[in-house]
Amino acid sequence: MTNKLAQVENSASEKLTGSKEKEDNIFKHPLLVPLMAIFACILWGSAFPALKTGYHRFGIAADDIFTKMLFAGYRFLLAAIFLFVFQLLTGSKNSLHLKRSQLKFILFLGLIQTTLQYFFFYNGLAHTTGVKGSILNTIGIFFTVIVSHFIYQNDKINYQKIIGLIIGLVGVVLVNLSKGSFNFEFKLTGEGFIIFSALASSIATIMVKNSREKIEIIALTAYQMFVGAIFLIVLALTKVSPFTLQFNPGSIMLLLYLAFISAAGFGLWYVLIKNNSLGYISIYRFMIPVSGTILSAIFLADERLSFNTFIALGLVSAAIIVINLGKQSN
Repeated sequence: MTNKLAQVENSASEKLTGSKEKEDNIFKHPLLVPLMAIFACILWGSAFPALKTGYHRFGIAADDIFTKMLFAGYRFLLAAIFLFVFQLLTGSKNSLHLKRSQLKFILFLGLIQTTLQYFFFYNGLAHTTGVKGSILNTIGIFFTVIVSHFIYQNDKINYQKIIGLIIGLVGVVLVNLSKGSFNFEFKLTGEGFIIFSALASSIATIMVKNSREKIEIIALTAYQMFVGAIFLIVLALTKVSPFTLQFNPGSIMLLLYLAFISAAGFGLWYVLIKNNSLGYISIYRFMIPVSGTILSAIFLADERLSFNTFIALGLVSAAIIVINLGKQSN
């Protein structure tokens, strides 16, 4: 009887292990990983037209930084709730259980990934042009690739990565130069804050990659978003009322969509960086500003596609192909 019970337990354990390995293999598959990374970046790119429309529907002025932070806080709070529900429905019974030793890491991650990143981003964008903001934001990609070179033995900088980075950067610059408003002025509270935002995102990415906490990645994403959202809301409430936003059916639908793309995008991205090299995955982020420009032209009446946009899309695609060829040769 005891032997039979042991056999049943071993069989169940093997099935669980096999299922976990199969799930991990999906997020390491050479064909599926690029598709999932591009999908996550397109989701983030769709936030550009959605945010622009959302600001109009919620009655948020272009220079109203604290109301934008309140809006972001609500957005990420909803995204965290979506992920909590998803984890409860699909994860194990105790998948959301936290140990006291994990709280410090989650608080720190939420503060950097959500609060600081978006505090610097919104404040920086208010003191510079969208063109410069989009270009300077790619500094985070270079920072991640360079730091990964020194941290990970299997993530060294090679010719393919260098070529991919250069081609991707040229693509981002090209798609933004077609919009004009580029100059070489530098302000700490403008361009400086955009760089701080990009670095905060990169640091958070490295933290997730290096995390040895025994917590499922979706649960980790949900908790850090929840913490970061609370910080953003509290910070915003020092200057504005919690009822500043103009809620109506249209604006609520947009808020729900933005929460969804945050939940899906960050959840998928964290899983990918946990299962793949940072230097390889990070270069896909060049797709965000390009897809944002294309989607803005499709959904916003005052935006137009230019010839530069298609060249930029081709360049970013070439960058992705180059780093994939390099990965396969390695």
